[in-house]
Amino acid sequence: MGILYTKMKIFYFTEKLDTIPPSNPSILNPLNIRIKPTNICNHSCWYCAYRLGNLQLGKNMDKNDFIPLDKMIEIIDDLDRMNVKAVTFSGGGEPFCYPFFLETLKKLSTTSIRFAALTNGSLLNGELAEIFANYGTWLRISLDGWDDESYAKYRGVDYGDFSLLLKNMKSFMYLNGNCYLGVCINVDKNNAPHLLYLVKKLKDAGVNSVKIAPCLISNESEKNNNYHFKIKNIVREQVDTIIDTLSDTSFELYDSYHMQLKSFQKQYTYCPSIQIVPVIGADLNVYSCQDKAYNIDNGFLFSIKNKSFNDAWYKNKENFFKINPENHCNHHCVNNGRNEFVWEYLHADKRHVSFV
Repeated sequence: MGILYTKMKIFYFTEKLDTIPPSNPSILNPLNIRIKPTNICNHSCWYCAYRLGNLQLGKNMDKNDFIPLDKMIEIIDDLDRMNVKAVTFSGGGEPFCYPFFLETLKKLSTTSIRFAALTNGSLLNGELAEIFANYGTWLRISLDGWDDESYAKYRGVDYGDFSLLLKNMKSFMYLNGNCYLGVCINVDKNNAPHLLYLVKKLKDAGVNSVKIAPCLISNESEKNNNYHFKIKNIVREQVDTIIDTLSDTSFELYDSYHMQLKSFQKQYTYCPSIQIVPVIGADLNVYSCQDKAYNIDNGFLFSIKNKSFNDAWYKNKENFFKINPENHCNHHCVNNGRNEFVWEYLHADKRHVSFV
């Protein structure tokens, strides 16, 4: 297995990079589309960025929105025609709550587009699990609680749902498909002391990897850092133990806890990722990125309610450059690490690149 979590994937698509300013401000197809098919969710996590007023996401979100089936089929046909490489389903809501998810995945499975999803895993069973196992590339389950009691408290679900989740994971792995199953643990002050215990359970359930990430509690980096400063030593000690005692050729731990605890200030004036990984919302608006979804003020690119994605993508070029990250993106950004590498690549002095 190669390196999964790497910001260098974009450099396999230099033809795309070479059409992004300042080299040649033309528009090629995006590479990976994130689709939020529904805003309905069957969990109520206290830290959900779409439901907390002090975070960037969800500002203009209507929780009842979902993409009609005929529009979803049209979108997939467009993406296939545009040679888009991958689709990632996420929230908004819980993708597996989307009433037409099975039809959507069956349609995708007839194309060359790879697909994946971020999910809470509660509905990972039946035919949906089978089609992901056989045709999906990866699934990543969001997790926080470490047992039935804590899980119910975190998510507002029934006691016993944590045990059902572990059962879903084990059953999914027994399908013996090619889909990679990962878990992301959202670390806060309550679960920090239980990470080693939880990761052992997940490894026993057969998952391929676990990602350790800080729970974001504010758009302000200082508030996030102050919150996690009090627990970082507890987290660090357990992460080191997990790496030493549990990591092997069949199980990987990816530590992104320390990587995300830094300033949210951006040092570049346009965002390369807008043209690489845009977001289609359940409201049929297209947004610049995951961290500005449902933010009409400075995340909206264009609507596809009455037009195809293909037509709108090529006719709204000017909108891709309206967002200045230095001014508009002083919040958490899932694309920031890649943007920094791409920005440096695009602005390298061509007279000196031979001196490698």
